[in-house]
Amino acid sequence: MPAVQPDTGASGATLTIDLGALVSNWRLLGKRAGTEAGAVVKADAYGLGIEPTATALAKAGCKNFFVAHVSEGIRARKVAPDAAVYVLNGLLPGTCGAYAEHALSPVLGSHEELLEWASFRQSGAKTRPAALHVDTAMNRLGLWAGEGLNLAREKSGVIAAADVGLLMSHFASSEDSTDPANARQIAAFAEIAAAVPELPASLMNSSGHFLDNCPSYQLTRPGYALYGGNPTPGQPNPMQPVIGLEAQIIQVREVESGTQVGYNGRWTAKGKRRLATINLGYADGYPRNGSWTDASTGGSALLDGVPCPFVGTVSMDLIIIDVTDVPASVAQRGASVTLIGGPLDLEAVGAGAKTIGYEILTSLGRRYERRYIGG
Repeated sequence: MPAVQPDTGASGATLTIDLGALVSNWRLLGKRAGTEAGAVVKADAYGLGIEPTATALAKAGCKNFFVAHVSEGIRARKVAPDAAVYVLNGLLPGTCGAYAEHALSPVLGSHEELLEWASFRQSGAKTRPAALHVDTAMNRLGLWAGEGLNLAREKSGVIAAADVGLLMSHFASSEDSTDPANARQIAAFAEIAAAVPELPASLMNSSGHFLDNCPSYQLTRPGYALYGGNPTPGQPNPMQPVIGLEAQIIQVREVESGTQVGYNGRWTAKGKRRLATINLGYADGYPRNGSWTDASTGGSALLDGVPCPFVGTVSMDLIIIDVTDVPASVAQRGASVTLIGGPLDLEAVGAGAKTIGYEILTSLGRRYERRYIGG
């Protein structure tokens, strides 16, 4: 897909998105599972843009997309006209017409939702098959496992009336392969799936692809891993990096020992330091929790491969970094520093901001110059 590249000077930072790496990650996960892989493109494709990501994945052969809201489903439908598009957050009252109009599939997770959808279908509306969500641990959305099993054993009734075409559940702890909850969920879902063998099933999320003894069933639902996130925390990341984030230096200055820097003077120079202010802040999605103060560590950037810790509070539009260890000939006005990329992967950036890589991804700002490559 052609890149949308405004004048670099109009943006404070540049976000590079590698659609080729995204597609490679999708293919790797499908190959690992030995079955068809879908793609979770909710939250604007984890911040990377539903339209370009879904277009690239559909072109590569992805036939199943998962979103959180109807509005996201409408966007995915426009660029993937032949795919199944499932709306994970359930059927809100009175929204059946929107699902039919845009050929979206609701993920039904309660008796009320099943009955409303079945009633709507009985009116003669043309709809896509729905999915049935059974809760096997999260206690968030979905039918209780026992309820799901009872419905499955009926072999008819509301499941048939609702035209359910996919059975699914969601892992609560799959990123921790040692958590015994994984085995319990696998067993609970297997019992329900066995009661309706004619229904395709889906259990694997990103980390689920790397769990031992986890059945692949007919469809998997990777999300975070598609976008380069590590589905195996604490181990080498098997996924290709998909994004890079760079910002320009606006100004460089020297400060003396004892100088307080940033809002409320929360960082104090320990010796003479050279500081650079970059064109990015929490309004661009970098969490304020990435602030580096006298009391706590925070985020960092890379300049010429050298780690440059943040200095003081992350501001709305600006961050100050310590470039003392970078040659003065490099740390100049207009130089680009890396906020995400290389050793500063999503996990490292999340840790520096006292959060997780998921939040970093889904918070990516709209002011960036977005450059799509590959795909």
